[in-house]
Amino acid sequence: MVSALGALDTLVGRSHECDYPLSVRDLPACTRPLIDVNADSRTIDEQVKNSARNALSIYEVFDDVLEQLQPTHILTQAQCDVCAVSLRDVEQSVALRLRSQPKIVALNPGSLDEIWNDFRRVGEAVGVSAEPFVQDLMQRMEALRSPPTITVACIEWIEPLMAAGNWTPELIALAGGIDLFGKAGIHSPWITWEELRAADPDVIIIAPCGFDLARTRQELHWITGRPDFGQLKAARNGRVYLGDGNQFFNRPGPRVFETLQIIDEILHGRSRKFAGTGWENL
Repeated sequence: MVSALGALDTLVGRSHECDYPLSVRDLPACTRPLIDVNADSRTIDEQVKNSARNALSIYEVFDDVLEQLQPTHILTQAQCDVCAVSLRDVEQSVALRLRSQPKIVALNPGSLDEIWNDFRRVGEAVGVSAEPFVQDLMQRMEALRSPPTITVACIEWIEPLMAAGNWTPELIALAGGIDLFGKAGIHSPWITWEELRAADPDVIIIAPCGFDLARTRQELHWITGRPDFGQLKAARNGRVYLGDGNQFFNRPGPRVFETLQIIDEILHGRSRKFAGTGWENL
């Protein structure tokens, strides 16, 4: 968001997850994960749930790095304690009385409208108006609107199964899809394999949170290894797709437009601009 608003030079640090645009990787990381992020889907889920049961964070914030950087503002998020460093983690660090007394700007996007409002809040923090960018992005996305004709299941976690919620159902609807599980503005729901089988969508998009295409391929056995996977309509018709959750689907910022383009390509095949980078056919 900061980069899209032309204020990249205001950034002095980043989280360990921040990797786009590429230039931010040169900034000092202010956080690290406390769980094994290289484990498989089931193990990551177990680690997260165990941490929640024990009221433990799954991230560490480097107070000493923040003290050295002396930021005037800290951008964080309150949408999900699993997806990225949480407001609670940041507040605990700021509570240690950083000399710069930074203002915390906590984003909490659950819908496209809330993403646009977050842009405005980030713009206010960095001293620029976000309105021209927001209006342009909204217009470009509206230009891709198609009538709803294709039933879709978008999978945000593989084991256990979770469907994509929040802003993703809105993107699917804009691209002419009928989301069978996710509800706009509502957190991602857990679903069962039996529910997926019963819904039998025309298209299945598998875009696990934080996983790129290669990582997603490694986890596919949880789904494709089921004896009745081949009975799904989407599997029979060759309409099961992988999406890059890390770079596109799970990022509530400027890349929601690219995610919409990816969904449009998957559903309608009008372009293949992101084929092989943002999505691929199973």
